[in-house]
Amino acid sequence: MRFSQKIGKSFIRDLIQIESIDKKLENRLWNTIQNDFFGKFGTDLNYSVDKRSDLGELFVYIWQEFYGNLVDEIPQENTQDISTLRFMYYVKKSFFDSQWFEKYDFLEFLSEIDVHYEIGFTQKCNDSLKREMSAYRLVEGSIVQITSEEEILEIEDAILNSNKWEPVNVHLKAAITYFSNRENPDYRNSIKEAISSIESLCVIITGDPKANLGPALGLVEKKYKIHGALKSAFTSLYGFTSDAGGIRHKLLEDDIVIKMEDAKFMLVSCSAFINYLKVKTEE
Repeated sequence: MRFSQKIGKSFIRDLIQIESIDKKLENRLWNTIQNDFFGKFGTDLNYSVDKRSDLGELFVYIWQEFYGNLVDEIPQENTQDISTLRFMYYVKKSFFDSQWFEKYDFLEFLSEIDVHYEIGFTQKCNDSLKREMSAYRLVEGSIVQITSEEEILEIEDAILNSNKWEPVNVHLKAAITYFSNRENPDYRNSIKEAISSIESLCVIITGDPKANLGPALGLVEKKYKIHGALKSAFTSLYGFTSDAGGIRHKLLEDDIVIKMEDAKFMLVSCSAFINYLKVKTEE
């Protein structure tokens, strides 16, 4: 985790890669393509490939169908053999020279092939995308966005607008730090901190240093006319983090497993609620 991320200077947009691919993700994706796609087909740069072989037909298919090239211009050693070294050099150069969205086009294309051959490329690719906090995943051969622009904006607004509520900021940045740690993400503590950010805001609004989310929501509801259904929704979320099998208690052997989607939901939901409460208090 970099220093800028720890102190909240790298905002969530920089951490979750939406409409971008940084160098680490680019390199990891290429390694996945090299090892878990071409490597699974036995590609060896030291040997040429017969066009009539299964691997040769795969090379020709990629050359024609993805790149739209002329079949007689595929890199060759002789009339029948494809130069694996030159072919892979072309694929690699094209990948690194392409725009971020074109890289995802290539992943989709290879994933469609994986659907037929079942070599495990799609899962490995998704592992790489998750590891580097990409906003996208491969599902049935198609790129699907799992983190929207609206979700990013909610989190950014909660941080940018909460400077005068420093305890809120501290907890929210901690939630992002736990969530976005690419080496060792801690989704459980991310949820704890996200809920704590709302509690801190409620304490500030009510003036009661001992108030937790439940009583604070009741006071805020009376003072600022929060809709009862919204109050109930966040009370239920708070219960999820506080019951016997919840986030804040010691893990039991059969305890719930917290995943990325759980932590993201709580981070976005808590950020949205913080934004909502701040608007209500400023009316």
